[in-house]
Order: sequence, then structure tokens, then C-alpha cells
Amino acid sequence: MLDAGCGVGSAALCLAARVPQCRVIGLELQRDLVRVAGDNVALNGMSTRISVMAGDLLAPPPRLSPGMFDHVMANPPFIERGRGSPPANPAKTAATIEGDANLGDWVRFALAMARGKGTVTFVHRADRIDALLGHLAGRAGEVVIFPLWPAAGRPANRVLVRATKQVQTPARLMPGLVLHDADGRFSEVAEAVLRGGAALDL
Repeated sequence: MLDAGCGVGSAALCLAARVPQCRVIGLELQRDLVRVAGDNVALNGMSTRISVMAGDLLAPPPRLSPGMFDHVMANPPFIERGRGSPPANPAKTAATIEGDANLGDWVRFALAMARGKGTVTFVHRADRIDALLGHLAGRAGEVVIFPLWPAAGRPANRVLVRATKQVQTPARLMPGLVLHDADGRFSEVAEAVLRGGAALDL
């Protein structure tokens, strides 16, 4: 499994904890985050199952070969270059605003790294779902859209989108997950995922 833009390794660690048989490689552009991710992996006793490398998806390290992963996941920068105000923290800017690699580049990289009939999963802003689906069109199918609702009755801010490479099965829109109850606390289902390690029904 490949975690593209793995940051400090949070998603990779969660996946490894939930799926004991999986092995994860993390790719991260920011070298300071690679060091933190490596420390997090070691502190959680996952060094035999998770490795993290510095690299740019526009010029992938030789260790990464196209088609070598059953699954690729990514949480790309949400904001298009030229839109929005950059945060004061450069690391935060790199994580939230597209740099040299735009959304299309992220999708192309993920699909290239996935094996035939392998899957890719993206976390992205709900208001850019049309762009994300456009980049997947003709390249992957069996698309599953899983909204993350901040609270009941409120529009989704984020979506999970999973697709399968080289298939043409129709898309499915799932009920999604309500993150917070009316009092602002995490919902029971969200707590089960965050604290109990429950899987999402995709």
C-alpha cells in the first residue's frame, strides 16, 4: 500500500493498526515531515510494516515502480494554486495549497502506482468533487463517494472517493458519516472509528 503525501504518517499508522497484514510505504515531499513520520512509526512499533521516504510525485523515487501497489491513498492539498490566502506557516501552505503538482497530477500518480484492478482512495473537499471525478473518468470505475457530514443537516465539507483502476462499474453514493452530534461531540459512529478502530462501510 502507498500513502502519497503521507505527512507525519497518521493515516499510514491508522491503516496498519486496522489491517494487521498490510505493509505501507509513505511518500512525502517535505523532509522535516519525513523525519517526524519516521519517529512516529518507530514509537508505535511499526518499523517492520511501515517505511517513509522523501520524494516528489512528479519525479518519483526509483524505488517506486508503476503498478506495484494493491492500493494507493492520498490526501492532496485541497486548494487550487492562486485561490485563497496562504497560511503563515510554509509547511501548512504546502499541505493545503497545490504546488507544482495539481489535482490531476495526484490522480495520475496514484493510478500509475496502482496495479491493474487495484484501488485508489482520495480525501478531498466536497466542492471539488466534480474535478476529482473528472480526472478519474475513463481511467477508473466502481467509484464510491462517501460524504463526511460535519453534523446532521449540514452540507458535507469533505468526501472520501475510492475508485478501481481499469474497470467501468457504475459509481455509488454512500450514506457517509455524520461526524458530530448536536452538542458538538463526536457522534457514536465517529468515535467508533476514531477511538475504536472501526472500519468505514465503503
